[in-house]
Amino acid sequence: MKRMLILVAIALLLAGSLFADEAVLIDFSLLKADIVPDANNPDVLTHNRQTMMDYSQVAGGSFTADQRQVMKTSLAINNWEVLLASSSRNVENMVNSFVREAPSKQYDTVLGVRVHFPVEPYNSWALIKPPFEIPAFEPQANVQDDGTIEEGEGDGITGPSRFENNYGVLKNVGTIKSLVVNAYGLNFPHSLSTILIDSTGAQKTLFMGYLNYDGWGELIWNNPAYVQEVRNRDLRLYPLYPDSTPFIKFGGFLVQRDAARQGGDFIGYFKDIRVVYDKAVLDTDRDIEDESLWRIIYDRESARKTWEMERFGHEQVLRYLDTQKQARELNFNDPQRRQQEQQEQQQQQQ
Repeated sequence: MKRMLILVAIALLLAGSLFADEAVLIDFSLLKADIVPDANNPDVLTHNRQTMMDYSQVAGGSFTADQRQVMKTSLAINNWEVLLASSSRNVENMVNSFVREAPSKQYDTVLGVRVHFPVEPYNSWALIKPPFEIPAFEPQANVQDDGTIEEGEGDGITGPSRFENNYGVLKNVGTIKSLVVNAYGLNFPHSLSTILIDSTGAQKTLFMGYLNYDGWGELIWNNPAYVQEVRNRDLRLYPLYPDSTPFIKFGGFLVQRDAARQGGDFIGYFKDIRVVYDKAVLDTDRDIEDESLWRIIYDRESARKTWEMERFGHEQVLRYLDTQKQARELNFNDPQRRQQEQQEQQQQQQ
C-alpha cells in the first residue's frame, strides 16, 4: 500500500511538472530589417536575416538568374500586411492601411500598424498578418548580407526549426493555459484577437480584449477550459511515436471595429506574444532513438514542408510578377534624362 502511494505521488509530481511553462511565441523587436539594402536607397535595409526565405525554386523555369536573385522575402516588419474586410476594401482604405517599424524608447523596435477603417457606421475588421505563413519545419541556414541563403545544420524536423525561439513557432505545446500580448494602447475602442495555427492546420481566434487604454499594457486571454487540478483531468494515454510533437504558430492579429464606434484611422503597436502552456511530451532519456530508426516523422513532415513551401512560393511569385508590371514614374526634370533624350534626337537626325 505504501509503495502504491509513492507511485501515485510520483505520477502527480510528473503531471504537475507539465504545468505552466512560459515561452515567447514571437518577439517583434527581433524582426527589424538588418540585411539587403534597398535598390533606390542603400541606407535603408529591407529584410530580416533570421527569417529570410527563398521562393525562386518554385517559380518555374522561365525566369532569368537576376530575377531569381530577388525572389526572396522575410518576416521583416515592413513586409507584414493588412487585409481589410471585403466591405472595406476601397482604394483609400487599402492605401492607408499598412505596417511599419516603430522606434520605441523602451523596446528599441516594435511592430506599428495603421488601419483606415470606413467612417460610415458599419462593422469592419482588419487582419494584420505575416507576408507568408510561418513554416514550422524550416532548417537552420546561413544568410549573407545580400540575402543569399546557404544551408546550415539540421533539417528543421528532427532538430530545431529556424522559426522557433521567438520567431513565430512554439513546439511541444499541449493545452494552452493563457496567452499574453504586450500592446500599446491609444484609447481606441476596437477589440484585439490573436490567431494561432496548430499542428493540424486549424486556426483558433482568441479574443484578447479592447485597446481603450493609454501606453504599454498586457492583454491576457485565459483558457476557460483549463483544469488546474490533476485529479479532475481526463487523463489518457497516447502513443509516444510516431506522433509528431504538437506545435502552434502565429497567424496574425485581428482588429475589429464596431459600427457604433469611431471609424477612420486606427494606430497600434505590438511588442511580443507570450504563451503559458502545458508540455505535450516530457523530455526524457529514451533507450532507443525511434526516429533515427524508422524515419516516419521525417518523411511525413518533409511532405508537409514541401506543401508549405509550394503554397508560400506560388503566392510570392505572383506578387513579384505584379510588381514587375507596375507603372514606373518618370522624372522629366532629371538632367540625365534630358541629356539622354537629346542624344537620342541627335542620333535620329543623323
